[in-house]
Amino acid sequence: MPISFFPSFELATAPVLDCCIRLVVSCILGALVGIERSNRFKEAGVRTHIVVCCGAALCMIVSKYGFADLNGILDGSRTSDPARVAAQVVSGIGFLCAGVIFKNGSTVRGLTTAAVLWFTAGIGLTVGAGFYVIGVFATLMTLGLMIFLHRHAIGGDAFSANRLSFTVKNGYDFNGALMRQLEEWDAQVAESKVNRRRDGTTEYELTVRRREEITYAEMKTFMESREDILSCSNSPIR
Repeated sequence: MPISFFPSFELATAPVLDCCIRLVVSCILGALVGIERSNRFKEAGVRTHIVVCCGAALCMIVSKYGFADLNGILDGSRTSDPARVAAQVVSGIGFLCAGVIFKNGSTVRGLTTAAVLWFTAGIGLTVGAGFYVIGVFATLMTLGLMIFLHRHAIGGDAFSANRLSFTVKNGYDFNGALMRQLEEWDAQVAESKVNRRRDGTTEYELTVRRREEITYAEMKTFMESREDILSCSNSPIR
């Protein structure tokens, strides 16, 4: 027997059980993507991706079947666009994605997480429309690409950033040594600031990027090779 929500509308095209299954599947797929982001200590984790994916699936279900009595599915006529609700998800999710993008000096963080959030909404829309195979394939493909590209750095967005600071006795002698060390580390300077104090010491603050993070051992070796370094620090930018 068809399930009836309203006296004039029998939901024969999308049984309630099937809609619930779509929401459960979207939650699972969103959680898989969220787990990968959480393992990278990103701002948007499992709960965020579950809500985005499930919410997008819900919008797609409502967009497809919630207005069947108005868009002409029942009597053969068509008076409205059934995709208007789902269409707003694509643009509306952009406001949430903007909240996970941070700019620290010349370094921008969170772009990948924002893109993954937007893509997760797409997965939810896909599952909400009933395309289970495509939704699962898109999820597995995205997870595989993110894991592979994290382990094998390709492109500038896979670089790591470090904030280095030094306090030295004589900045004129130290400047050349620092440039040679950065070249040896294969690190590029993204931002730098030099401050000469009244007591004759010089402070260096740099943001550098390279394939891997600069380790404590590397900083210690460099510091021990220079007698003019009074203090130094190394802070990874995540």
